[in-house]
Amino acid sequence: MKLLHLDSSILGDASASRQLTRSLVQAWQAAEPTAQVSYRDLASDALGHLSAASLVAGGTPADLRDAAQKHEVELAEATLNEFLAADAIVIGAPMYNFSVPTQLKAWIDRVAVAGKTFAYDENGPKGLAGGKKVVIASTAGGIHAGQPSGQAHEQYLVQVLNFLGITDIEIVRAEGLAYGDEPRANALKSAQAQIGELFAAA
Repeated sequence: MKLLHLDSSILGDASASRQLTRSLVQAWQAAEPTAQVSYRDLASDALGHLSAASLVAGGTPADLRDAAQKHEVELAEATLNEFLAADAIVIGAPMYNFSVPTQLKAWIDRVAVAGKTFAYDENGPKGLAGGKKVVIASTAGGIHAGQPSGQAHEQYLVQVLNFLGITDIEIVRAEGLAYGDEPRANALKSAQAQIGELFAAA
């Protein structure tokens, strides 16, 4: 089993989402000792955002690409192939300004590729990347899950994953982290309990 571990928080060791993704991966490895884990830190090794230059690089024949275009295409292909190869994915998704971090959005734009992970036909869109299990470590300073203010956060991630054909999705949530020390501690304790429950039967 290949497990892809993604972090996107810019807070380093102070990050709650990073704490939760570490716990998730450790629990997964304990349940499946033969799991092969690959790690991508989207904050410290950020992907470039999708741009006109990205599209031009992808549309330029390989033998005509300059060094920058070659690097762009190689990075995009490596990111996509890493996603396609994964059987399971742990995504660290803190809320920044009512949405996911821009670094995580950049990753999404590299794996949502027409003809590779989704397609359209006469019946509409079809996801091509199904069969994966995803666990999202969702964190927020306020309380947003299930509220209009959270639609560009957890709901957005679920919608994108569903669009790509992924329906086996769990959310480990820690909210209200900015409400004080005690609410933060309680939220993280509850999230760790969720992780324990996810792997209790494994």
